[in-house]
Amino acid sequence: MNKIILSALSHTWLIDLDGTVVVHNSHLTGSDQLLPGIQEFWKNIPDNDRIIILTSRSSSFSKTTISFLRAYSLRFDHIIFDLPHGERILINDTKPSGLQTAFALNLKRDSGMSNFTLMTNEDL
Repeated sequence: MNKIILSALSHTWLIDLDGTVVVHNSHLTGSDQLLPGIQEFWKNIPDNDRIIILTSRSSSFSKTTISFLRAYSLRFDHIIFDLPHGERILINDTKPSGLQTAFALNLKRDSGMSNFTLMTNEDL
């Protein structure tokens, strides 16, 4: 089991959609398919955290995509469509305490999140 250890502060989640949350390009066959462990992982994201979903999908799929996410109770604050297919780059500063404020998880495509668990460290 891979542990993601976070501070007790509120967080911002930038989560890719295809290949991370749903089977890659499953929307093109007419029906998205949720990957293993996603609902369980999502339920452990603290309520005060912000979730931004990122996708290269065309915004023409926005209605069906949002309906799918809501049907599986995958809450989000924003979803950004029409992104480039290349790398996603996050740049952030380190807190004066030394707290690292940026993480990246590169998952094997369509593997889901069954092997991850979230933990809070109150000392961070």
